[in-house]
Amino acid sequence: MEKAVALLSVFGLGMCFSLLGSISVKLMPRLKIDQGKFGSMISAFMFACLVASLIVGVVTDKVGYKPVAIFGFVATAICIFVFANAKTYGAAILPCVLLGFGAMALNTAGNTLIPRVLYNGKNPAAASNLGNVFFGLGLFLTPLIVSFLFRKTTYEKAVSALGVIVLLPVILAVMATYPQSQTAFSITSAVALLKEPAVLLAAFVLFCYISLEASFCNWVPSYAKEVITKDFKGIDGAVADASSQQMLSVFAIAMMAGRLIASQMATITTHGSWYIAGAALIACLVILAMTKTGAIWTSALVACAGFAFAPCFPTTLGVIFSKFSPEVHGSIFGFIFAVGLAGAVVVPKAIGNFAKDSTIQKSIKLLIPICVILIVLALLMGKVKGAVG
Repeated sequence: MEKAVALLSVFGLGMCFSLLGSISVKLMPRLKIDQGKFGSMISAFMFACLVASLIVGVVTDKVGYKPVAIFGFVATAICIFVFANAKTYGAAILPCVLLGFGAMALNTAGNTLIPRVLYNGKNPAAASNLGNVFFGLGLFLTPLIVSFLFRKTTYEKAVSALGVIVLLPVILAVMATYPQSQTAFSITSAVALLKEPAVLLAAFVLFCYISLEASFCNWVPSYAKEVITKDFKGIDGAVADASSQQMLSVFAIAMMAGRLIASQMATITTHGSWYIAGAALIACLVILAMTKTGAIWTSALVACAGFAFAPCFPTTLGVIFSKFSPEVHGSIFGFIFAVGLAGAVVVPKAIGNFAKDSTIQKSIKLLIPICVILIVLALLMGKVKGAVG
């Protein structure tokens, strides 16, 4: 049952990360905000995730998986219910911020539990890739669900349905039995991890990668609508909205496929840094193409981006977890993910700011140098050792 909790936790995380992007084309007119204000909402959510990640990582090592998982499902559902009924920008910001704490509880519980319960704790990078297929499933289903429900019911009921879906797994979280740590938690040991070169490099790898993923999750629907309406003048607004929302599902399907393939690679933990660097190179080329091409290529390019992004995050976790004992995985994860989220706070907002005076298509060029830096950092991460490797 603990396997189901781990997988459903990252599924819920996928829903959290795709929520704003999935409803963006309806949300901005509802709140009467522009792209800059929407970018600020993304930054507020990501900043809350950053703070929460630091706290929840240490708490998980201290109290265990069960209370963290339960809190994650309940808090996330409540925030979505409140968010669904917000009618002004000010009213939407508070649940948007609080959602970060629920999301990070799910994130930490799921992503530190997965390498311990899948593949019998062996090959953590493969286990993390397999588990994070469910993160992609959350990304995939969320825009599909809301796109369908927006045509059938009110905005409030459509978004609230997501809250119900997130809340249901709390029953399993209460009943499950979780792995126990063999050594007592020490805050001194947790702080000492911040000096480890492997941990620092993994943190900056995630800074680059999460900048890329968060930018795609939140701007792909708006990017798609922009190029669709530009190339197909006179297209019905509802059709353009539905088509653009579905691009996030295309991205998620490709990501799931890439992670399924990566989970079957026996050497992915040992040579994970090379997989990450290669994926970043492909992503760089895809993003460059997105800045130059028209709507006819949108689906293919978004799919290529999702496939390229797929192994980066879970493989980074697998590589760094293989270098340290499980008793400190929560603290490591909390720190490196918090640093990663700093990129998500800054970069999507920067794209929104540039897009106000230009276009989203031109603004995503900001992601190209980030891909280049990711290649370098990934290769360096593979060369350093941790406490057990």
